[in-house]
Amino acid sequence: MVGIQVNMHEAKSQLSSLVEKVVAGQKVTIARAGVPVADLVPHQDKQVVFGLGRGEQLPDPEVFDGPDEEINAMFYGQNP
Repeated sequence: MVGIQVNMHEAKSQLSSLVEKVVAGQKVTIARAGVPVADLVPHQDKQVVFGLGRGEQLPDPEVFDGPDEEINAMFYGQNP
């Protein structure tokens, strides 16, 4: 991936064109006094479902594995 580095002032004044470069696949790094401080990257949708929702999806077991007895005890005073 080809990339460019721009200073903060240039990034503020040319944000639209820099976003277009990112959309086209170019890496854009923003620098302050020549030191890289941020990268512009394409947005990535990530959806995590924790309960029944619009699509009536069940929770992803990789993300949510149900109630934790120890945490319930800490919050609600229940014995684990």
